[in-house]
Amino acid sequence: MRHGFVYIMSNKVRSVLYIGVTNDLIRRVYEHKNELVDGFTKKYKCKYLLYYEYFDDIENAIKREKQLKNWRKSWKLDLIKRMNPDLRDLSKEIES
Repeated sequence: MRHGFVYIMSNKVRSVLYIGVTNDLIRRVYEHKNELVDGFTKKYKCKYLLYYEYFDDIENAIKREKQLKNWRKSWKLDLIKRMNPDLRDLSKEIES
């Protein structure tokens, strides 16, 4: 069984939220920060990790990602603020 992460990235002014899933959070955040993958996060400059959840099973992470993508933006922000009330970039914390 492979582990997984669900994560939420945002832009500098925190006006856009991107929800993704990965088995390597450090690598994936690096890719977003350095605009290595074309798409939504590159277009909207989503370089700031605001939230993440760890799962022992990647399948559960994928289910959670789909669930969160269907949430209202206000619910997503409430979830983020429970873990990260100041909406700071958490990427430095996961790199250590």
